[in-house]
Amino acid sequence: MSFLDRIRPAKEAEVARLREQFALDPPARPENLPVRDFAAAISGGGKLIAEVKHRSPSNPEFRMDTAPAILAAVYQRHGAAALSIVVDEPNFGTSLADIVSLHAASDLPVIAKDFIIDEVQITAAWAAGADAVLLIARMLDQDAMQGLLDFARSLGLSVLVECHDEADIGMAVAVGADLVGVNNRNLATLTTDLQHGGALLPLLPEGVTRVSESGLNFRSDIETMTGLGADAFLVGH
Repeated sequence: MSFLDRIRPAKEAEVARLREQFALDPPARPENLPVRDFAAAISGGGKLIAEVKHRSPSNPEFRMDTAPAILAAVYQRHGAAALSIVVDEPNFGTSLADIVSLHAASDLPVIAKDFIIDEVQITAAWAAGADAVLLIARMLDQDAMQGLLDFARSLGLSVLVECHDEADIGMAVAVGADLVGVNNRNLATLTTDLQHGGALLPLLPEGVTRVSESGLNFRSDIETMTGLGADAFLVGH
């Protein structure tokens, strides 16, 4: 069973909680948090998306206790084009509640990385101040992805569609994704293989911003993936 399979029941329960919450208290985005253009920020080649999280299921030894706001300022100072925050507190230690502090500490757009299966999660990310959301192709069928992509765009959010194999890429292209992440991580073993991701990047058509994700530990990794067609790089642990 993959990590995505294991996490789905928790996300289904989260969707139910959010629906109840928003029925009583309709969500609204703070007026002082206009949507920043994530898609523009990572286009043009050689752009870095720096990730914020406190821990990682794929690396039990990883711990990052530094406040997200401090990390955001450091990442911007060192040239990041955008920020990514994993908004799944039980597994990663960070949540939607951290996004406001990221905005306050930097001028960079923020993508909320969640395991999205329903529009209400996108609404929650928008209300929390996210500028973009992640859709994982492996968790959705094509109709669901199309609906979620269109809904996120209707809120002004950019959408990064994450792919793990050729079938995922076919789905991303079919729904008109303009930002596509190729994840170098095996979902069953949680190990990374840059050659696997590198073989998928050339399958994406011109006009799509290609993001290489996971397993990027050294400058040489960035150079390798650039040579294989990556435009941007999501770097975490």
